Amino acid sequence: MSIPALDVASSLVPLGLTADQTLEVPPVEDPMQAGWYSLGPTPGETGVAVIVGHVDGYHEPGIFYQLYQLKRGDQVLITRQDGGTARFAVYRTAQVDKTDFPTDQVYAATSRPELRLITCGGNFDRRSGNYTDNIIVFAALTVPH
Repeated sequence: MSIPALDVASSLVPLGLTADQTLEVPPVEDPMQAGWYSLGPTPGETGVAVIVGHVDGYHEPGIFYQLYQLKRGDQVLITRQDGGTARFAVYRTAQVDKTDFPTDQVYAATSRPELRLITCGGNFDRRSGNYTDNIIVFAALTVPH
């Protein structure tokens, strides 16, 4: 995966669900590693493919440190296992309170290939050790693989 507007790239590790049925995250020890929710569509297939990455970790910026800066038209490139590249264009970026996560919007069935990039954002709550918000980028396939 690469995002030219942010000058970042990462391989994608497969992610599943935790015991409490929430989405796993890539290892925080490697904040520049992104992960793909492997129980959903692969990027470029019909439906919503979800990629998550850390905003930071171990006092260093993470792969999605600047995700909030993406704007309409910015590109996300996914090199597929078959060697093709799926090119997605951002059409929306949102910051939402984690307690009001828009599950229906993020995981909704779609008739076209779409992508969601998710990271943490907002204020850092030192008591809980977590950020208060999520940054969610919505993108749609523009060039088939």
